[in-house]
Amino acid sequence: MTASSPFGSARRSGPAGPLSGVRVLDLSAYIAGPYGCTLLADQGADVIKIEPPGGDNLRQYPSTLQSENRAFLGVNRSKQGVVLDLKSPESLEVLLRLAAVADVLVHNFRPGVPERLGVDYERLSRLNPRLIYCAVTGYGETGPLKDKAGYDQVLQAMSGMCVLQGKPDGAPEIVHGSMVDYYAAALVAAGVASALFERERSGQGQFVGVSLLRSALTMQSARMIWAEGEALDIWRDMRSGGITGLHPTREGYLYLSANTPHFWKALCEKTGLTGLANDPRYDTVRKRAQHATEIVPKLRAALLARTAMEWEQWFGDEVPCATARRIEDMFDHPQVLAEEIVTAIEHPTLGSYRGVARPIKFGRTPGPAPFAAPALGQDTQDVISATRR
Repeated sequence: MTASSPFGSARRSGPAGPLSGVRVLDLSAYIAGPYGCTLLADQGADVIKIEPPGGDNLRQYPSTLQSENRAFLGVNRSKQGVVLDLKSPESLEVLLRLAAVADVLVHNFRPGVPERLGVDYERLSRLNPRLIYCAVTGYGETGPLKDKAGYDQVLQAMSGMCVLQGKPDGAPEIVHGSMVDYYAAALVAAGVASALFERERSGQGQFVGVSLLRSALTMQSARMIWAEGEALDIWRDMRSGGITGLHPTREGYLYLSANTPHFWKALCEKTGLTGLANDPRYDTVRKRAQHATEIVPKLRAALLARTAMEWEQWFGDEVPCATARRIEDMFDHPQVLAEEIVTAIEHPTLGSYRGVARPIKFGRTPGPAPFAAPALGQDTQDVISATRR
């Protein structure tokens, strides 16, 4: 942290990123808003995470780590940590001083809460006309559901994902991994970056809205097409048939994708099913989907000859495939190591842990190295002191 600004951390080291010098206030909790701010931090932005006295609720989620929460660490890397009770005049005054010199503010308060707290867009934009003000909501800024709290799996269920994930005529199933939240986080980072770019032309900040509902439906743009006059039965188009998907092997499961003529032919040849490759009944994806009950048993019988890992090696570059691995197996995967996706990060209580580094590569401005998510309020006094200078 520099003497002249509350933004910036002494823990930041390494080359500049494309957003170095951008100052971000992260008032959000859980995943979508916080990880969106982390993506900005990965690109060099200086991020101050502001939490209520009880902390971000994500800190309280179950974790096998004794002193920290695994999800909080993964979602909030490379931020300073400040505790402010925005219901108190003194803390609100600190936030207003920070907002006056910030470039970006991100929150995920429900509609109406920012006005009650005194941190709404109208007030802060008068204080700082260059401020990019990003609000993450469950359902958007208007409409009958705008005041409802939204969560990842609630939106999965509402938007059709759970039905699609389940088997035909089976029960709906949740897609684990907070995919709606993480996609919304990407939209936060993209929306904020676009608004910053536009500000270079106009000199003015603006409101940026991201909702979990828009995120969940945007993720399904390929399915959200309903032509005039057709039956409302969209899901059928996105099933490639039983060939593309997970298949049991002698040991483990293998995912296969063989939709193009080239890959379909290679799959048949590498599994000894050359007769299928030359059969005109199976020479398109659509035909193979129609005849899946004939093809899949033969394919799965052939796959029992090897383990999933052996098939992965045997197919090589000729057939797109992957063994169904655990996430733990990715820490030491040769491709992950070569790409430097995971790095060692020092933490004051955990010691060293391994986590995700920068997800985007920039040739000239790669950005500084990541550092650990903050302990609750660890930078409060330093930041407050800097705002008074």
